[in-house]
Amino acid sequence: MLNTLRNALTVPDIRKRIAFVFFAFAVFVFMIHVQLPNVDQHQWNQLIQSGAFYQFLGFLSGGALQHLSIIAMGITPYINASIIMQLMTVVIPQLEEMAKKGGEEGRKTISRYTRWLTIVLAAIQATSMSIAMSRGGVFYDHSVLFLVYAVIAFVAGTMFLMWLGEQITDKGIGNGVSLIIFVGIVLRFPTQISQTFSLANKGNVNWLGLAIWIAIALVTIVSIVFMYQGQRRIPVQQARRVVGRKLYAGRSSYIPLRLNNAGVISIIFAISILLLPQQALSWFGGAQANSHTWAGNLSFFIQTYFGPSSLLYNLVYFILVVVFTFFYSAIVVNTKDIADNLKKSGSFIPGIRPGQPTVDYINKILIRITTAAAIYLGLLAVIPSLQRDVGVTSLYIGSTSLLIVVGVALDSITQIEARLAMRDYRGFINR
Repeated sequence: MLNTLRNALTVPDIRKRIAFVFFAFAVFVFMIHVQLPNVDQHQWNQLIQSGAFYQFLGFLSGGALQHLSIIAMGITPYINASIIMQLMTVVIPQLEEMAKKGGEEGRKTISRYTRWLTIVLAAIQATSMSIAMSRGGVFYDHSVLFLVYAVIAFVAGTMFLMWLGEQITDKGIGNGVSLIIFVGIVLRFPTQISQTFSLANKGNVNWLGLAIWIAIALVTIVSIVFMYQGQRRIPVQQARRVVGRKLYAGRSSYIPLRLNNAGVISIIFAISILLLPQQALSWFGGAQANSHTWAGNLSFFIQTYFGPSSLLYNLVYFILVVVFTFFYSAIVVNTKDIADNLKKSGSFIPGIRPGQPTVDYINKILIRITTAAAIYLGLLAVIPSLQRDVGVTSLYIGSTSLLIVVGVALDSITQIEARLAMRDYRGFINR
């Protein structure tokens, strides 16, 4: 990896793209400190610490939510809109036709729909957040005009990050939106690491527990790399073809099926559903756990039996991750299309007849590898609960953040290697 980066810096075009990525990171860090006016920061810090949903959004924004800047919502609405559009292309035949056969124009149309859906989702989230903050005493100004101003500022911040991500994709290296999330997560690591070692030096953190925590984190990272790079290769044989007067011999290849087709999406879906009841209670002003109303009983149940460290919470979390992994893998990998493309190209899987038998064979393999990936992701999702058992609470590296950081890093290195290979190939042609 270090050799790849060193070789990339010697190429002017790649060096320019890498410089643009870091410039965009600097703009992102600057926007984190552009705070919304009329904010009671002390009251806002208390509200964040009491809400798990805000903490979930905060780790994706690089501290923008803690500062309550205009990009406090981060890029989350755009991610949700992209996921919804991806699901809709499977459900709605017109969108599926546009995505497969529409070409560049079809992709631009779907991208335009995604942007409009991002505005709608951002407006809904910004409105609910602004109302909850106003009720919680975060704003000094409680007028309707200021609430409208806050909603517009939050939506504009999200749209700016979406535009910045598109610029990184066009003029930099890697997926811009993924890199924005990546830097938002990584920005919090130095502060958390310094706080952890400072507490350890003061005796508030057990050094043995810290060593165990570091070992768990390293094993988790290695396993994520293995799962992210892992493939199940299905051998494919191409039949002999006669084109004009020439006879082309058959050749062997393979179909690469990734072990983890769902990526981090299944964990994001699961944690969003789990944290929704807590956030709904805070939106409606909360409820006293000792009251005899239905809201009070529900609040008592959530606080007592459904906390992040409870067995029921982690069990439901594990089940939801497994279910969503199977669901999303079935959407991403269309086995019928794979079988049809093999048949059209005159290829076949050795020992398997074309058509429905090929579909059944690929489905059987997909179920096996998805089962392994789903169980792994489910265990990975509940691993952060072990962090409390070893006594390290100041340094939080969740499964979602680890998947994003490792996945984006590997994808960026892969794209750099591809550009280096393309440059060497062009040089060979010129010679």
